[in-house]
Amino acid sequence: MTAGLDFDTLRVDDVTRVFGRRRAVAHVSFEAPAGSIVGLLGHNGAGKSTLLAMLATLMRPTSGRIVYGSHTLDAAGARLRSTIGILGHDLFLYPELTARENLAFFAGLYGDPHPDGTVTSALAQAGLADRGDDPVSSFSRGMRQRVALERALIHRPRLVLLDEPFTGLDDASASALLARLRALRDSGAIVVVATHDLDLAEGLLDQVLFLRDGRVVDRATGSTALRTTYRAAMGLGGR
Repeated sequence: MTAGLDFDTLRVDDVTRVFGRRRAVAHVSFEAPAGSIVGLLGHNGAGKSTLLAMLATLMRPTSGRIVYGSHTLDAAGARLRSTIGILGHDLFLYPELTARENLAFFAGLYGDPHPDGTVTSALAQAGLADRGDDPVSSFSRGMRQRVALERALIHRPRLVLLDEPFTGLDDASASALLARLRALRDSGAIVVVATHDLDLAEGLLDQVLFLRDGRVVDRATGSTALRTTYRAAMGLGGR
C-alpha cells in the first residue's frame, strides 16, 4: 500500500455527471468496504466508464461527491491518486519494451525504493516469470492484459478500477484474472469492475449495481442469478 494516505471505505453520494444536455450518470449512490468487489453491469452507454473515470479522479462529478474514507479529492489531491489503480481499454504499455522494463518504468514513477523485487513479484503474479525479458509486442492479448493489470497494481493501490477487463481474453487468461481479483479482495483492496460478461461475473461480486441510461435501476448483494436480474433490470423481458 502506498504510504501517506489510506482508507477503508469508498462512498459515492448522489453523484451526477452531465455533458452538455446529456446526463451520463444520474444520482448514483453506493458504499464499498475494504475487501470487496463491486460490479457495474449494463449495456454500452449505461454510464459505467464515466462512473469509473470519476472514481479514478480523472473527471469531476457535476453534483454529488465521492469520499475515500474521510478523504476527498480537493483535500487529498495527488496523495489520493497514488492509492488508486486503473485498467481501462488502453493498456498503457510500451510494446517495444519488455514486460520487465514496462513494469520497472511504472514502479519508478511511483518512487518504489525496491523496484527490482517489486517487478519480479509482479511478473510471478502475472504467470510470466519466464517471459519477463521478452518484448510486450510478442505477447498475446491475454498476456498483455496480465502485464497491464500488474502495471495498475504495481504501487499496491487500495482502490482498483477495471473497465471491461475480460474483453478478448481466452479461458485461461480469464481464469487467471478471476483468481487475481479474488486475491486482491482477500488482501483488503476495494475493487470496482465494469463488465457485461455475466458468466464471469457470476460468483465473483459482493455487490452489483445495474446501470441503465446512467441510473442505478437495480442492485444485488452477491452475484448469483445475475442473468435473471440483469434481464429484468435492462427491460429485456423474455428475450
